[in-house]
Amino acid sequence: MFHKEGTKTIFLGMIFTVAVLLLSDRFITTEWLKWLLQGSGLLILIIILQFFRNPKRAFILNENQILAPVDGKVVVIEEVFEGEYFKDKRLQVSIFMSPINVHVTRYAMNGIIKFSKYHPGKFLVAWHPKASEENERTTVVIENNTFGAILYRQIAGALARRIVNYAEEGMQVVQGTDAGFIKFGSRVDLFLPLGTKVDVVLNQKAIGGKTIIAVKNND
Repeated sequence: MFHKEGTKTIFLGMIFTVAVLLLSDRFITTEWLKWLLQGSGLLILIIILQFFRNPKRAFILNENQILAPVDGKVVVIEEVFEGEYFKDKRLQVSIFMSPINVHVTRYAMNGIIKFSKYHPGKFLVAWHPKASEENERTTVVIENNTFGAILYRQIAGALARRIVNYAEEGMQVVQGTDAGFIKFGSRVDLFLPLGTKVDVVLNQKAIGGKTIIAVKNND
């Protein structure tokens, strides 16, 4: 199953690959060069297909849990000052996505979209300290009665050139469902209320819609 955001790219990739196969077979007489071109064309198509894959996942809705919004590796867990929306200290959890990860963004919890904004910007590598403030990005805030408001930020990386965000202010969203897509390597930052109990550790592999990032602290 492939994400709808990849339809055009997959179609163009298939046309390119077929063209390479047909033209190289007709006009290239050197066998090793022909196989090299044809293999390269097929490899490009395979890379495109794996990038836009959108595996079906069973979601168990839980109001007391915040789920990973994307697939990737947990690279940041720290208390920071969030200056765009909350303008106070929050607990940041960041997940880095490599080009081989599934790049679907999913809603981390049920709730109402209170804020959604796109920011044009640079294309620094996603792990750069200033990427969260200077790169192309979107900021989305979800609110519910369990956690209050949480913020997630889709951040473009050095290769990413398009962020897709489906969240609109006033929408009622469901945990684990499709919230958007980021093309070709990026990062997502979560900003949680202080005191939220984080359930992941640094360098842990996260699976979007399945890995529990945090739970409600009832202490």
